[in-house]
Amino acid sequence: MNKAARPKLLKEDIIEPALPIIDPHHHLWDYRALAASLPPPDHPFTFIIHRSGRYLLDDLLADTSTGHNIRATVFMECGAMYRADGPAEMKSVGEVEFVNGIAAMSASGLFGPTRACAAIVGHTELNQGAKAGEVLDALAAAGGGRFRGIRDTASADADSTVLGPLNRRGTGLYMEPKFREGFAELGKRGLTFDAWLLEPQLPDLIDLARAFPDQPICLDHVGTPLGLGAYKGRLEERFAVWRDNIGELAKSQNVHVKLGGLAMPFCNFPSMLSDKRAPSTQLAQEWRPYIETCIEAFGPKRCMFESNFPVDEVSCDYPTLWNALKLTVKGASADEKADLFFNTANRFYRMGL
Repeated sequence: MNKAARPKLLKEDIIEPALPIIDPHHHLWDYRALAASLPPPDHPFTFIIHRSGRYLLDDLLADTSTGHNIRATVFMECGAMYRADGPAEMKSVGEVEFVNGIAAMSASGLFGPTRACAAIVGHTELNQGAKAGEVLDALAAAGGGRFRGIRDTASADADSTVLGPLNRRGTGLYMEPKFREGFAELGKRGLTFDAWLLEPQLPDLIDLARAFPDQPICLDHVGTPLGLGAYKGRLEERFAVWRDNIGELAKSQNVHVKLGGLAMPFCNFPSMLSDKRAPSTQLAQEWRPYIETCIEAFGPKRCMFESNFPVDEVSCDYPTLWNALKLTVKGASADEKADLFFNTANRFYRMGL
């Protein structure tokens, strides 16, 4: 694998630099101590921790100031800055406390015009049932008015090499009665739910969305198509399965979808960890079939582009990523682009921008 250091920018000309953007999915973390304790990268996701062991406000703003018009961002939970002490179920509150402080720094205007972490998505384990409500209330209190909801990931596969260090649980989480008991607590509080799972698991989310038709749900990373491990070389073979499930999921009007995450290791496109960084034209070619399918199924008003940084850095830098996303919808109307890059995220996360 390549050396674990942040690569230099490709320095492409910025496409449509005035187009307003909300980046609705990025992380902040400081995993340098963890990276030092890990063995040399043997899985692409371990490589991410080695390369981007620290990604905090200055790193984010260095990316958002590279030429695209990033007006605001949404922080997505990633297990960062959990409390070291106290009840286990409350430790995730530390992450929202940490991010709300970052958001307050950005809101001062002293760090530039981008409003970082203007909305915050935290985490709790919903399979604790109704008790999850207590954690949701604590997360909301810690969020200072910025907390919008949670993500509880269900990603799992029988092949452990697909997720590598992200293997955390077995399949079927979203189908469990105890999870759904906890899931119902979101609706009582008007909170959103972000879903991350893998392409073969999409039927579980379809079932969940139908069981809770009034709950706002966002599918992350277009459902994570797989080309790694047992799925290596099978992207084309499984595309029709993914497409059909996306079509079924889109029938639930409470579901939105994030267009991105395709630079992650799981798809295993040629651009991933390539020795020569791929230009935006190549990235757009690799990603376009998935992005176009989602937009056709959900419509622009339920689709939002995302960066998923710093994770997607394994394939491209931040300005190149947004260039690629803009290229995938080069022929879209101005109104469609406004939804895809700004309005949908603004509505879904109730940002009021």
